Amino acid sequence: MPKGSETTVKECHDCGQSGPEWCSINHGVLLCDECCSVHLSLGRHISQIKSFKRSYWPPNQLNLIYEVSSNGANLVWEYGLLDPQNKVPRKKPSAKDALPVKADFIRTKYQQMAYINRVKDETNGIFEDLHLQLHSIARTDNVVTCLRFLSQGADPNFKNPETGTSSVHVAASRGQQNQIELLCIFGGDPAAVDSSGMSPDEHARANGYPDLADRLIELQYELTDRLTCFIGGKRPDHRFGQHIVLPELNENLDISDQALLARKKLQQLPDPLFEDLAMDVFDEVERRELNTIWHAQVDKALIPLHVVPFLPVNPAFSATRNQ
Repeated sequence: MPKGSETTVKECHDCGQSGPEWCSINHGVLLCDECCSVHLSLGRHISQIKSFKRSYWPPNQLNLIYEVSSNGANLVWEYGLLDPQNKVPRKKPSAKDALPVKADFIRTKYQQMAYINRVKDETNGIFEDLHLQLHSIARTDNVVTCLRFLSQGADPNFKNPETGTSSVHVAASRGQQNQIELLCIFGGDPAAVDSSGMSPDEHARANGYPDLADRLIELQYELTDRLTCFIGGKRPDHRFGQHIVLPELNENLDISDQALLARKKLQQLPDPLFEDLAMDVFDEVERRELNTIWHAQVDKALIPLHVVPFLPVNPAFSATRNQ
C-alpha cells in the first residue's frame, strides 16, 4: 500500500472492498483481488496493474499513486455516476456483489469510459485547446486535473507552438515529479527535445532538480531495464552512466544456424516494426510477471479468477499483430 494509505484510501475504488493490495497506475485507483482479476483480463492497453506487495516501485511512481488515489482520481472515472443527466445510469457494485456484476461495471467504467466527463465538441480546435490546457497545468502540482485532461484525450507530447516545449519539458523545468510520472505513464516522451534542442532531463538539471533529471533518464530506459531484469535479474544504475546490463549467457543458449539466421532477420527489421515488437515483448513480460505475482499473493480460491494465458486483444492493433 502507498505510504499513509491506512489513513486515506481504505477501500477498493471499484467495489468498496477493504484492504486493496493492487493498483491501476494509469487510472490512479486502488483495487481488491477480485476487481484486479477483471483489470488483468482487460490488458495493459486498458489498465496497467501493479501489486503493492510484490511489484517493483520506483519511489516517484509510488508517491504519484499515493497523491492521486488520495485526492480524487477515482472521480475522474466516475464523474457520470454523480451526474443526473448521465445517459448510462448505473449503480456502483458493492464488495458483496458477484464477480460478473463487478466485471460488467469495470468494463463499462474503464474500457468504454462511459462515466468520464467527455469533451463535448471533438473538433481539432477543441482538442488543441485541451492539449494547451495540459501544457499549462503541467507546471503546477495539480496532478488530478492533469489526469482528467489526459482521460479526455490530451496529448502529453503536444508541443506548444509558441514555446516549442511539451508538457514533459514544462513539468521538468518546474520540478513537478508527480506530473512527470503521470505524463510518462500516458506515453509522454522523456527523451523528446524542444525547439532549442533541450531534453526534459536537461531542463530539470538546469533548473536545480538533479534527482528529477536522474529519474527522467531512468524513464528513457524503462523498456530495456524491464527486459534486462526479467532475463538476468539486474537493473542498471543510471546515476553512474550504466544504462545497459548485458545478461550472462546461458550455457544452453541456442546458437544453431537457424537461431543465428533468426537473429540476423531481427536485426534487419525496419525501426517502426522493431519498436512494435519491443513493446509487445514488454507487455508479455509484464503479463508473465503479474501472473507469477498473482499466484504468489492471492488466496488459493481466487487464483482461477485470473486466467489470461496470452495478451488480451488490442482493438487498435491489426489482426496480424494481435495474433
